Amino acid sequence: MSGADNVVWLGTPAFPEAARGALADTRLRANLRRATGTIRDKRLAVTAELEDWEELRETAAAVKRHTLRHLDHYLLRLEEAVTAAGGTVHWAADAAAANRIVTELVRATGEREVVKVKSMATQEIGLNEALADAGIRAYETDLAELIVQLGDDRPSHILVPAIHRGRAEIREIFRTEMGEWGRPAPDALTDDPRDLAEAARLHLREKFLRAKVAVSGANFAAADTGTVVVVESEGNGRMCLTLPETLITVMGIEKVLPAFADLDVFLQLLPRSSTGERMNPYTSLWTGVTDGDGPSSFHLVLLDNGRTATLADEVGRQALACIRCSACLNVCPVYERTGGHAYGSVYPGPIGAVLTPQLVGVENAASLPFASTLCGACYDACPVKIDIPEVLVHLRAEAVEAERRSRLLPTPEALAMKAASAVLSSPGRLAVVQKLAVLGARLLSRDGRIGALPGPFARWSGTRDTPVPPRESMRAWWRRTRTGTRDEGRTATERKERR
Repeated sequence: MSGADNVVWLGTPAFPEAARGALADTRLRANLRRATGTIRDKRLAVTAELEDWEELRETAAAVKRHTLRHLDHYLLRLEEAVTAAGGTVHWAADAAAANRIVTELVRATGEREVVKVKSMATQEIGLNEALADAGIRAYETDLAELIVQLGDDRPSHILVPAIHRGRAEIREIFRTEMGEWGRPAPDALTDDPRDLAEAARLHLREKFLRAKVAVSGANFAAADTGTVVVVESEGNGRMCLTLPETLITVMGIEKVLPAFADLDVFLQLLPRSSTGERMNPYTSLWTGVTDGDGPSSFHLVLLDNGRTATLADEVGRQALACIRCSACLNVCPVYERTGGHAYGSVYPGPIGAVLTPQLVGVENAASLPFASTLCGACYDACPVKIDIPEVLVHLRAEAVEAERRSRLLPTPEALAMKAASAVLSSPGRLAVVQKLAVLGARLLSRDGRIGALPGPFARWSGTRDTPVPPRESMRAWWRRTRTGTRDEGRTATERKERR
């Protein structure tokens, strides 16, 4: 199974088609508007408290740029530090390799179940499905991920995977599905958030207490000390990271930081940007293994899966600086109206629109760079100053070029652009076309408007009003009002072309 098979959900429609269905779901749009609006307001309030917020962003961006330029050095340093602290480092070139490594590590323990801390890297590689194929059951312990798993669903938000679900839906999922995965939901379960949280707590507690193997992601890893960091809000991460005997962490290679001291910057930026909190309720750090404290066996799987290829793109590589805060999703007008499923990828929203095409190849996700208004709100919100609009435009050009290379004949759009180039390069030809456009507009317009145009213009005119050309061009108006004649004022070139 390739990386593209996992990062992109195969069988899902391209973004325009998927978005059309999402836009018709009024309940989804209401859930998204309420949730993203709340997070936006909280984020603005807590970031305004820091006078040096912009300096923190600049510092984080500089650290990430430096790290990506010297990624090979810091990864080798991280491996050395983790190994010296008693851990074991594994290198996974792609999703298949990572899944094989984790499956073999779990099998070696003799266990047939694992508990998981929310990890986008494991979603990216399809780890749960790979473990299931090997007869190993993975239990999600984050509340939102639990909802998604019980509902046989897909996450639709980086931070709040079940953002598309309402309380009544969650109650029904718990009531009908919890018993199939372990302790059933209480008979009198209501849709009150406290009751739902308590049902999840009781359901998960027995899994925490009996699990011998845990799988986690990582928010950061310090190359100088080998320290790995996970931040979360519910305490499930702390249970998974301390109680089991074996801990397996799957981490994208871009998550490494040069030094432990760099966490000072990122642990201020991340909670404020993601949840609108001043600090994370639970910040877990561990360095290798320690006798009598936490897991006795620690494995760190460093995942490439398209990241090295992304690093080679001087414009696109900045997407690897992402710290998965989801701030760009919460301010994006496109995401707020379509939700995450429309992106057909583990990574939704603006960051997904630039990261996914690079991880899987732009030809495998060609519609995603166009899933944006280019309003720039994502760039303003990003705590590490990723210029997402710049990367979107860059990838749009790559998508167009990839489509051009795949065609035996030029597209109608390409032919139209060549024709436009020929017309606009000649004042004489432009004047003729303007006159023809006025004549054609009179035939096509109804009530001062033009409907959908035929042929190569259908996609353009199907989503916007086509302006009616004026009866007189600016050139003709100028000659008539400023010269009083039709030929006076023409340039020598124009007169020559007219003859």
